[in-house]
Amino acid sequence: MSDSYGIGVSSPRVVAAARDVLAGRRRGWRALLPFTGPAFVASVAYMDPGNFATNIQGGAAYGYRLLWVVVLANLTAMLFQGLSAKLGIATGKNLAELSREHAPRPVAYAMWIVSEFGAMATDLAEFLGAIIALYLLFHIPMLVGAVITGILTYIILALHRFGFRTMESAIGSLVGVIAICYVVETVLARPNWGQVFYHSVVPWLGGSPSVLLAVGIVGATVMPHAIYLHSALTQDRVVAESSLEVRRIVRFSYLDVIVALSIAGLVNLAMMFMSAAVFHSTGHAAVADISTAYRTLEPLLGNLAALVFLVSLMASGISSSVVGTMAGQVIMQSFVGFTVPIWVRRLITMLPAMIVAAIGLNVTQTLIVSQVALSFVLPVPIVALVWLTSRRETMGTLVNRRAVTLLAIAAALAILTLNGILIWTSLHPA
Repeated sequence: MSDSYGIGVSSPRVVAAARDVLAGRRRGWRALLPFTGPAFVASVAYMDPGNFATNIQGGAAYGYRLLWVVVLANLTAMLFQGLSAKLGIATGKNLAELSREHAPRPVAYAMWIVSEFGAMATDLAEFLGAIIALYLLFHIPMLVGAVITGILTYIILALHRFGFRTMESAIGSLVGVIAICYVVETVLARPNWGQVFYHSVVPWLGGSPSVLLAVGIVGATVMPHAIYLHSALTQDRVVAESSLEVRRIVRFSYLDVIVALSIAGLVNLAMMFMSAAVFHSTGHAAVADISTAYRTLEPLLGNLAALVFLVSLMASGISSSVVGTMAGQVIMQSFVGFTVPIWVRRLITMLPAMIVAAIGLNVTQTLIVSQVALSFVLPVPIVALVWLTSRRETMGTLVNRRAVTLLAIAAALAILTLNGILIWTSLHPA
């Protein structure tokens, strides 16, 4: 499976370490290490350039008031990524495979088409982010930047030949770069922590523009392709030999999700409260463009802040583009049993970003619209995931508890409600 999806061949050392843990020969914090990785790979999707676009615009326009959306979206992401990881471990199959098996053929094909659309929207955002960063950092023309980004992502994808741990380490390193960059940005921005804590838990929604951004934040945070990919990353990573081992592996995967997505959530919060502190509070509420944000950061916080911002954006664009391509392979092959070489898929998915760069569309607005599109695609994998993990025939003893199923349904309804509000406010503007 792993070879065919381009995720990576087995890493014998990691598997051997995992077997030691399951046999009780390895304890403490070191016991978690062999099981970490899948959630860190998936977490890249929660720190992609689409997050930069929505969080920066949200913070600049509305200050700290949309932080609660980031918190809610991240908690929802933890829930669904945990269920996806459990699905792969419990069944030895991924979400797309199981959807194809259990859904009527027309429904399965419709799910595939919608999911491919979501993967394309994701890839557009990720590629554009890296292109913008290369342009602003090194003044590389955007079309040339697209080619460079394509080459870099393909080189990282080629690491799968050396085992899944090599790929996970490369992506995890880029996640570390993004996290460190936002620690620096937070120190430089000096946000109002009282406002940060207050608005992280107190909901607020204004008119249609703020609702559009809220839906974009959800679409940028809870990612459809990451839900598909996570189940593929866990489905045969460490194969359990008993029901007790299955349960232990699931518990370790939950810890992996909590740690990885907590980091992603803090980065997303930092993106927004940095923007609120630097732009909104200084009268730059009209900052609605990544390049404008970069240029405005320089006089407000200095060259270091602007440089760190672009480095984080470049790391985000390249790493998330790698993960998006992996997810696209899983979606295509699992739904329809058809695959293409990764370099061909990488080439095809570059085209929308190159078109946007060539015809001069507003890049940040394109990023936000792509994230809104993802929010509308999101119910497809979520509904399938909740249904499959609540079926004892599929999950056996790892079937969801009723409370978990009800919580997942409530989260799915919240996303659908946000989408409905967006449609209503768009048709009936104030």
